[in-house]
Amino acid sequence: MAQAKPKGAFIFWAPDADPAKHGTTISLNSSELVVVGVRDYDQAVEVSKKLVKEGALVIELCSGFGNIGVARVAEAVKGVPVGVVKFDMTPVLLGKTGDQVLGLTP
Repeated sequence: MAQAKPKGAFIFWAPDADPAKHGTTISLNSSELVVVGVRDYDQAVEVSKKLVKEGALVIELCSGFGNIGVARVAEAVKGVPVGVVKFDMTPVLLGKTGDQVLGLTP
């Protein structure tokens, strides 16, 4: 029986993202990377849990996730490493963090 390829996930955050439409899987001989967009932190938590259930060994979050968003995803997938591409303020969100856009911090 063939051994399953290791799978990682990258989640990006945008207010108009829909995981049913904005996602893809990049399959290499050595591994797979699932890329998926979410519209908010609640959806990120649900998608993260689903990805782990489907075999994701690690999750990387885009720079749009503020500290609160990162903490929520990490809490949801305890035991699975969660990394984050980090800028203090991402240009995609017009110089703000996801925390600010969602009204969680000033």
